[in-house]
Amino acid sequence: MVEVEQIVAEQMRSQGILKDQDVTQLYMANRKLTKDRDLQLSRFKNLKYLWLNGNRLRHIGCITRNFHMTELYLQDNELVDICGAVAHLTCLHTIMLQNNQLTKLEQTVKEFKAMQNLRVLNLSGNPIAQEPEYRFFVVYYVPSLQLLDRSEVLKQESDTAARYYNQDRQALLDTISFGRRWPPGPPRQQGSAAVPPYHQVNNQRYSAKPVPALTDSALSTEGGVSETSEDDRVMRHSVMQFSTVDWSKVPKSQERRIGDSNTKDSKGQIITVQFR
Repeated sequence: MVEVEQIVAEQMRSQGILKDQDVTQLYMANRKLTKDRDLQLSRFKNLKYLWLNGNRLRHIGCITRNFHMTELYLQDNELVDICGAVAHLTCLHTIMLQNNQLTKLEQTVKEFKAMQNLRVLNLSGNPIAQEPEYRFFVVYYVPSLQLLDRSEVLKQESDTAARYYNQDRQALLDTISFGRRWPPGPPRQQGSAAVPPYHQVNNQRYSAKPVPALTDSALSTEGGVSETSEDDRVMRHSVMQFSTVDWSKVPKSQERRIGDSNTKDSKGQIITVQFR
């Protein structure tokens, strides 16, 4: 702790600063720091730029009151978790976290969700960067990003991320043509016959008219074959049965990741429809 105080005092003296409130930047990189609690940086209320890269920090809990922070450099440390450490820094537009040991993708990205001004983020070199759909997940939840892992965030990536993680909205957008909703069916012409009622299952339309139950007794009489038995037999063989699974009840992998699967069943529902 004495070493940290000496570093801070030396920098304040070199910049001609006498009061803590006048400190706007601190450079404490490559100092072999291991304990974040020894830093005590919360007293610098107007701190905007902080370099703590190249140390051996495993946690970062020393910036709880530095609400004016705009650039934070924490790369090349041993950070294992940043949950609850940076979410309050809503003024951040640059944060470097590459080459650490972050393993919780959802919790890590949640820290950046309220940062509407965040433009530059680097998470490369962490285990979370190896997860499937990692880049799409980050791009979707931090839409303000312009540069992720030293690569520009393209509009095509943003659109793809939206299709992955906001599929209901994308399905609605797909029904819009030339700025207006496409009607659910062909337009009804004036003077045309009344359209029979339909019901819809998984975007397929079937006649709502119930199919009469046909039994063997209805196809024969005491004296032999009835006059209408042939017609009844044709009617019975014209009845078809269609079964499908309603997969909309099963949460998708993206919904499981964002915790949106609470309202959905874990098993698909089997739907059976008879029609002629």
